Amino acid sequence: MSRESLIFFFGIIVFITPYIGVPDTWKTYVYTLSGIIFMIAGYSLRHSAYVRSIQNEDGERDAESFVENVGSRNTPAESEDNT
Repeated sequence: MSRESLIFFFGIIVFITPYIGVPDTWKTYVYTLSGIIFMIAGYSLRHSAYVRSIQNEDGERDAESFVENVGSRNTPAESEDNT
């Protein structure tokens, strides 16, 4: 079963549970279990969307990378030559 189908299926269960005469203790377990499954499936879907976005951009992110300008500092060998 795909993750999208899993979310749809548990959404139906959460929607129907209050109306079918399920005891309150069962409702608590159904809601808790459904919530946990929604969190796992949502995290999984979000993670796969993030990986897809990185793959679509050739592994590069939108943010600029910090690069230190090495030429602005004297190396020990250069400072000895300048004296």
